[in-house]
Amino acid sequence: MPSIFSRIVAGDIPCYRIAENDNYLAFLDVNPLVLGHVLVIPKKEVDYIFDLDQDEYVGLMTFAQKVAKALKNAVPCKRVGVAVIGLEVPHAHVHLVPLNTMSDINFSMPKQQFPKEVMEETAARISSAVK
Repeated sequence: MPSIFSRIVAGDIPCYRIAENDNYLAFLDVNPLVLGHVLVIPKKEVDYIFDLDQDEYVGLMTFAQKVAKALKNAVPCKRVGVAVIGLEVPHAHVHLVPLNTMSDINFSMPKQQFPKEVMEETAARISSAVK
């Protein structure tokens, strides 16, 4: 059965799209730690990030860097934190989290909920900052 992220790539599940190319997709996490929390995934379904071949891994991280720079410009924060956990969804993914405090990237904290309009506006701001 395809992962939830593969279903997003296929268009079966909607997302707040930030950026994409032929191989990678970035979108807002619908259960974010903070506003602007982005997930970056390879479109190819691979469970474990270190199972990506070297070119795919480098491509994913290069794409994530591009999105992180846009995120930093679009969402007020001191830095953009990066995390790879890989336990909750069996599809390689990178978390990009706007940071103002260390607790902003604490995955044991309750997840946030934002109105659809706020998520759409945030996604549009980040997307327009992607170069």
